[in-house]
Amino acid sequence: MTAPTQRVPDSALVERIMAGEEDALSALYDRYAGMLYAMLVRILKDTSAAEEVLQDLFLQLWRGASRFDASRGSLPAWLLVIGRNRALSRLRRRERREILEDPEEFSLEAVPSAGDLEDEAWRMQLMQRLRSAMATLPPEQKEALELAYFEGMTQTEIAARTGSPLGTVKSRVRAAMQSLKQFFDDGTTRQSGRS
Repeated sequence: MTAPTQRVPDSALVERIMAGEEDALSALYDRYAGMLYAMLVRILKDTSAAEEVLQDLFLQLWRGASRFDASRGSLPAWLLVIGRNRALSRLRRRERREILEDPEEFSLEAVPSAGDLEDEAWRMQLMQRLRSAMATLPPEQKEALELAYFEGMTQTEIAARTGSPLGTVKSRVRAAMQSLKQFFDDGTTRQSGRS
């Protein structure tokens, strides 16, 4: 009769991930993916979206395992918080996309108050700035960003659709996001200077 194998602590697996050991990530995936997936499905009410967020979550763990601090909490709690935040962000993007796709669907009962009108004017101004920023991007970056953020495609799906290598798609999305960040940072500075 063999002795029962001891479970490797999460902290040891995280250290192994930082050393580049893929089997450690696989062990943590096997350990926590079910719990995380159930939470993501509950929030998103979409199994495909939950799978994508789960994949992104473990990719983030692979790339940023050093950000986990065991003294501040357990690994499953850390993963749950990050997963929840990603799912909620995805829901907000989906809701904004649905509103922007068909603005004529608003009912007359939904007439906004003065404060809502100010918020809506601000959102419209922000959307105009976003369109202007998107127009400054190279076509390949613009396409990758539109597919990712406006059509909700994963980077893998974008690579398949465009025939580009996955690494190229990731680089394009990253470069586009950095350009947009710079555009908005510069715009914020200019606007605050006018006030």
